[in-house]
Amino acid sequence: MPADHGSRRAALRAALAARDLDALLVTNLVNIRYLTGFTGSNAALLVHASDAEGAEERTVICTDGRYLTQVGEQVPDLRAEIARASAAHLIESVRRQSPSSLAFESHVVTVDEFAAWSVLAPDARLDPVPGLVEELRMVKDDFEVGLLRAACAAADSALAELIERGGLRPGRTEKEVGRELEALMLAHGADGISFETIVAAGAHSAIPHHRPTEAVLGSGDFVKLDFGAEIGGYHSDMTRTYVLGQAADWQRDVYALVARSQEAGRDALRPGAEVSAVDAAARRVIDDAGYGELFLHGLGHGVGLEIHEAPGIGKLGTGTLLDGAAVTVEPGVYFSGRGGVRIEDTLVVREQGPELLTLTTKDLTVV
Repeated sequence: MPADHGSRRAALRAALAARDLDALLVTNLVNIRYLTGFTGSNAALLVHASDAEGAEERTVICTDGRYLTQVGEQVPDLRAEIARASAAHLIESVRRQSPSSLAFESHVVTVDEFAAWSVLAPDARLDPVPGLVEELRMVKDDFEVGLLRAACAAADSALAELIERGGLRPGRTEKEVGRELEALMLAHGADGISFETIVAAGAHSAIPHHRPTEAVLGSGDFVKLDFGAEIGGYHSDMTRTYVLGQAADWQRDVYALVARSQEAGRDALRPGAEVSAVDAAARRVIDDAGYGELFLHGLGHGVGLEIHEAPGIGKLGTGTLLDGAAVTVEPGVYFSGRGGVRIEDTLVVREQGPELLTLTTKDLTVV
């Protein structure tokens, strides 16, 4: 089933009409991909509100000559225009149409760009509208969930093969493990990796976003793997923490604590739940154990065309979860200089309970 970009643009046009906006100039390339399927490095998209006459027919994408063939292949259902300064070209066309307002993505537009656009369209009211397309992107359609599911499966399979072939063992370096895991994700169908793979052994596992080094894995170490695969532009995100050789009592205890916290966070995922309440449900487990100050980050985030997207799930997060939102749940406890544990899944929020996409066991595993 192909992506239904037309339905996505229709939803955007309805959102513009509800806000009494005439049109939106989309310049965020991720949002352009979401709305059209175009994957080039330079483009702008002009979308008119749903109450505008011939709104879809007037929708136009602009890119430069390098992508003349690509835009025709990827966006056959829209009129394409060619200009190097794509956004400026579309603003000039807006001036000829004389709309009363033009919304723009103020969270990605620079001050200099805004000043130049104001000169190009002096009679149009330029309305800053941050995050409108990102709001639509929070709810994933069946096509998107299918790609997320495939990306998670590639990561799951790569990790399973890494373990089966003895790739996680004392004597290897963090970099060696990371490179092998990334290669295995590609071998299992990934188009790319979601982000630089985190491999953190021993004391490094207490660093939430440690970058792999030449540090050697040792017997008795925690080894934290945070990684993801990308398929069709959609990203998976998963963290598993292992013990090499033999687990000490303190390692079993902290692992069990984080596992309980992660389960509480997953159980709290429901449409309509306040994101801060979901964070609190998981954080409470760690707070009650006396280690609240060692949970150093938010509980999770949205995931899709970007590895970090709305909604953010944390203490200061605002808003509620929507049915169909794809999110991570990833509590952690980190003992500086000693070691730490994080357990993370990618899930889709559902009325009947969250759909788990990352299926690798979360039981404490000693390898």
